[in-house]
Amino acid sequence: MRLVSFKRTVAIMCLMAVASTAVASPPQGVGPQGFMIWESPRDLPELAFEDGKGKPLTLADFQGRTVLLNIWATWCGPCREEMPTLDALQAALSGEDFEVVALSIDRKGIEVVQDFYEDVGIEHLRQYIDTTGMAGAQLGAVGIPTTLLIDPHGNEIGRLVGATEWDSPEMTEFLKETIRLSKEASL
Repeated sequence: MRLVSFKRTVAIMCLMAVASTAVASPPQGVGPQGFMIWESPRDLPELAFEDGKGKPLTLADFQGRTVLLNIWATWCGPCREEMPTLDALQAALSGEDFEVVALSIDRKGIEVVQDFYEDVGIEHLRQYIDTTGMAGAQLGAVGIPTTLLIDPHGNEIGRLVGATEWDSPEMTEFLKETIRLSKEASL
């Protein structure tokens, strides 16, 4: 009974967070594959997680770079399908101005992420985990995968809910242009 009540409370909180952010800043446009771009950048909550070696991190550790933050889990079928495309995108675009942060919400620990990366052949993505599983709720994600595009100042500038082909030519060009514009705006 308590678990059902807790899940219902979390679901209601997620919907309230999404509803409140949607009213605050409607989408300005839509990018490739339904990527929503906000009219103005949105503040993000402090988000704590760990890297593959257990080092504590927050989104502030990535300031100065454009970040594609993907909330996913090893047990999520669509997440499993899109991870190789995120890996290919990281290989193609990573550098001092951009990083894909694939944040697992697996509560069983980094070992399941390590096993998944090995099984699927993920070579370019770093391992990140939120063992509390609350990152999605904190960010107002209504499901996983959910991916946020974050500017070099740490603000959300867009998001995509659901799986996509991150290494498609349209998405790659869209992200290259976003990285370029974000860098220019930061100067």
